[in-house]
Amino acid sequence: MKRGEIRWYKFKAPDRKRPVLILTRDSILEYLGEVTIAPITSTVRDIPSEVFLSKQDGMMNDCAINFDHIQTVTKGKIGSLIMTLSPDKLKQVREAIHFALDLLVTYQYNRDR
Repeated sequence: MKRGEIRWYKFKAPDRKRPVLILTRDSILEYLGEVTIAPITSTVRDIPSEVFLSKQDGMMNDCAINFDHIQTVTKGKIGSLIMTLSPDKLKQVREAIHFALDLLVTYQYNRDR
């Protein structure tokens, strides 16, 4: 398991098994019992807190990684590998996380100080 991988995860009922993106940094993954993920949904809203994925990226259908619903889940429930994001998509992930968590303003403010 590595950051940037998309893997299956079985959410609690009434949800179902769905793909998730691994966000936890590689250097700590082996020591943790939990992992931070972003769920992937077929509902594409085309907003800055999402990253769009398609068949060209290696997914089965058009979908979006949703960074408004980042969560930490039990590592043991993470399933098999679906695909790994490209460097370009990982850059988009960073931008979407910054937007979703409103980190852009803070970063710019601290950088100007």
